[in-house]
Formats: sequence, structure tokens, C-alpha cells
Amino acid sequence: MIKKILIAFFCVTAHGLFAQNGTISPYSYFGIGDHRDNGSVDNQMMGGISMYGDSIHINLSNPAAYSKLRLTAYTAGISHKQYRLKSWSEEQNTSVTNLDYLAIGFPLAKKVGFGFGVMPYSSVGYDLNSTSVNSGGAEVTNFFSGEGGLNRLYASLGFELAKNLSLGVTANFNFGTLEYERIQGVEGVQFGTLDNRESKINGYDFKYALNYTPQINDKYTLYTSVLVNTQGNLVSKNKQTFGSFSLSSGNNVEVVEVNLDASNLRNTELKIPTRTTVGLGFGENRKWFLGAEYSFQQMDDFENAFLGLENVTYSNASTYAFGGYWVPDYRSLSGYFNRITYRAGLRYDVSGMTVNSKEINNFGITFGLGLPMGGTFSNLNLGFELGRRGTTDMNLIEESYFKINLGLSLNASWFQKTKIN
Repeated sequence: MIKKILIAFFCVTAHGLFAQNGTISPYSYFGIGDHRDNGSVDNQMMGGISMYGDSIHINLSNPAAYSKLRLTAYTAGISHKQYRLKSWSEEQNTSVTNLDYLAIGFPLAKKVGFGFGVMPYSSVGYDLNSTSVNSGGAEVTNFFSGEGGLNRLYASLGFELAKNLSLGVTANFNFGTLEYERIQGVEGVQFGTLDNRESKINGYDFKYALNYTPQINDKYTLYTSVLVNTQGNLVSKNKQTFGSFSLSSGNNVEVVEVNLDASNLRNTELKIPTRTTVGLGFGENRKWFLGAEYSFQQMDDFENAFLGLENVTYSNASTYAFGGYWVPDYRSLSGYFNRITYRAGLRYDVSGMTVNSKEINNFGITFGLGLPMGGTFSNLNLGFELGRRGTTDMNLIEESYFKINLGLSLNASWFQKTKIN
């Protein structure tokens, strides 16, 4: 019965992935929204490093790791994130729950693996307001809100080129709709103005990975990896309406569609720059592992011309990640806690985004547990993350967050019934 419930969970939540409001961050106002974590829970809890792969888990971040799969694997992840949003004058607590990924991977041949799935790529979700005084001394109030996001369908192939040397490639198709609204009211004026914008976006990108994992003294393994996520060329079909409404009743008075063809904004391109990641790690198979990764991305040329925001600029982005795991004794038959995988890590993200002349960076600490399920290779992964992003300087928002991740990793043997001859 439990297995049937879990299979139904995989099917039903696949639909929910496309309808969820994935963030409540004010910084999702910029660019194409908040970029979501694209790794499985077990990788996220090691600071987000992507170089490590084994024979029973799907590595969503590193296609070369599919070459290690020996069993068909199904995986799904959900998360709950508690926010504390703080400005220089006030503070607010809120939360959001999301489905993070659904995927399947399986071996095609010896040392060749394939997988596919769906996950969110970016999310928009915010409600902001600001007040100022115009030249006539009247108070002007602006309300900003946004929702939507981009989803990602992917397919990955990984294979071993030579002993300990694996190559992988992932093809991503990104698609979704982003909606933005701005409402303005002026003290003493009967009507307010509204500005609604919508972008329907789609496009492809590819990720290539090369892993080299030589054995040292037949006991330890050296992990090295290089990942290149090629430039994402996204096409945005835009629509904008502008008009007025009654402040007393809320009813629209006059709303017209803006002629975007005149300003060449009907169809725009969003170019997500190439991102390169290099990693180095060391460990003893099924016992412990430590690794570090560095990612960099030239964001200088990124622009979302349709939004036309003047208080944001972009520069080079980078990420520093460190993490690992420890298993006391994976072969223990009597001590369940000895077979648990204990994971921890930390990361620092330089986003490359500057708002009101302040860089918006993120620091997070991660930790979690991999809990074996019965006598199979399947497991339940539980993770936690504490972090902080942004600043209260220059009228900005500081985000403090606590994230809980739950991931299922089920292998084909888990679905098979025991037979007695």
C-alpha cells in the first residue's frame, strides 16, 4: 500500500510543479526571478557540490555521474522555506513550500546511464510597496507584485570514456510565464494607474561534464570534475497593458495594450551566460568524502530589456562550495544509526547582481541525514539549510531563511515483490 501511495505521489505532484509559487523573495523582481537549486537533496546538503556520484543515487547536477548507475532509480524532492524579511524599519516572517524535482535514471549498458525529469529553473513571487512625496507635496504610493516562473525538462546521458574517466551531457528545455504588476496611487487623486507586464519564455541550454576519479592505494578515491553549462538563449514573447482604475471601487476605468512593436520589445532575447564549475574531492568509498567546488559566470552582459529597471546592474558571479559525508558502517546489521549517511557543507554565492549600488550575495550552511529504507538500496534524505541574503542598506531587504528538504531515492528493487519458490 505504501508503495502505491508513493507512485501516486510521483504522478500527482508532477502536475503541481508547474503551478506552484516557488519564492516570496523581493529579489525575484529582477532578471528572470530567483534561480532555484537544481541538485538533489543529498547533493544540496553537502553545500551544493555536484562532483560526487554513486551507483544508487541520481545526480541531477552532474550528467557524467550517470555512468555510475547500476540500478534504476526514482527520485523526488520537496522543500519548505521559512523567511524573515527585514528592512531598516520593519520585519516580516513568511514561508513557502515547493516541489523541487521529479526524475528517473537507469543504466543503458555497462557504465552507461541515462535519465530525465522535470524541475523548476527560476521563480518570481513578491509583494512590495514604497512611498515618496512628489514635487507638489502629495504622497505617492507604489505597489509591486509578481508571480510565475520557468520550469525545466531535461534529459541526461553519462558514459565512461576510459577507466575512471566519465563524460556526460544534459539537454535542458526551459519554459514558463512571468507576470509583473505595478499599481500607483497619488494622495488626493481619484484615479490610480496600473502597469501589467507578461513574458512567455522558452529556450534551450546544455550542460557538459567531465569526471576523473582515480583510485589511490586501492582504498581512497580522488574526485575531479569540470562542468560547463552553456549560454542559455531564451526567447521572451512580451505583453504590456497600461491604464487607470478607481481608488475607491478598484474597478478599471480604461486599460489599453501598449504597442511594443514600436520599441522592439514585443519579442526579446534573454541570454543567460555560460557557467563553469571546477571541483576537487577526496574520500573512501561508502565511508567518507570531502570536496570543494568553484563556479564562475560572466553576468556583465545580462539584461532584461522588457522590464527596463534602472536600479540594477550585473557583474561577474561566482560560487564557493564545500561539503562532504560520513557513514559510520554501511554494512552494519544491528546498528541502524551506523548505516545513516551524515552530510554537511557550506556555500557562498556572489550573485553578480547589484541593486541600489549594493551587491546581493548569499551565505548558507547545510546539513542532513540519509536514512536507509528497509533492506533495500532506497533511502529517505532529510536536509536543513540556514542562510542569509541581501542587506538592509540603501533601503533594501535582508533575507534570513531556514530551509527543510525532504528527498526520496527509490531503486527498482524496492518495487519488486519477494518471491518464495
